[in-house]
Amino acid sequence: MRIARFSIDGNVAFGAIEGDQPDQLVLDIIKGIPFADFELSGTKVPLSKVRLLPPVLPNKVVAFGRNYAEHAAELGNEVPEAPFAFFKPSTSVIGPGDDIRFPSFSQELHHEAELAVVIGRMCREVPRERVKDVIFGYTCANDVTARDVQRREKQWARAKGFDTSCPLGPWVETDLSLSDASDLTVQLTVNGEQRQLGRTSEMIHSIEDLIVNISEAMTLLPGDVILTGTPAGVGPLNVGDEVAVTIEGIGTLTNKVVKRG
Repeated sequence: MRIARFSIDGNVAFGAIEGDQPDQLVLDIIKGIPFADFELSGTKVPLSKVRLLPPVLPNKVVAFGRNYAEHAAELGNEVPEAPFAFFKPSTSVIGPGDDIRFPSFSQELHHEAELAVVIGRMCREVPRERVKDVIFGYTCANDVTARDVQRREKQWARAKGFDTSCPLGPWVETDLSLSDASDLTVQLTVNGEQRQLGRTSEMIHSIEDLIVNISEAMTLLPGDVILTGTPAGVGPLNVGDEVAVTIEGIGTLTNKVVKRG
């Protein structure tokens, strides 16, 4: 099931997307929230008539860096022995079609296409064999990074946590198994030109590794997002660029880069 969060006529709701043809998709509005037992209302609206929002509003976004060997190498970094985590604040999250605002304190903005895991239940100290039970679904993400700031500052908070630096969407796919999600194509284009192409099977630390690692330290809440790292091919974004992340079995997340006002 594809679960989207959307607004229409000033109201915000969740809905299940139905249909296969892009121009014929409809949303069946969900009664309640999708992280608990819910029913479909039977009230349907065309996807073309709504504005898609970030599919979740996470309490926290936990991101893992250097989780693809070729990406670590392209930036001259060593592969970490253990998962290497950092945070992006909730204020960095935007949805499909929203603008990425080029930060005024940077001259070098980069794209990073990533598979995002959405947590479905409160959990901590999750054993490996239970990881599949705490996952709600998967979506596309772009870990937008002020690369020059990342290089000169020891902490990554500003480089990766500025407003609009975490596009998510277009929806959450709940029907992918953990096995499926562990071998998906991840690609990114800028203005239609392919920049990144990889597979989630190339991750150094698996989805299970990442969730076990971070849940040892903190409680994960429904709607929290885990970013699993980016394949090689990261590169610059400029004002006016349109950047699209496409993940097999999920969909395409598209955003435009604008000058920060």
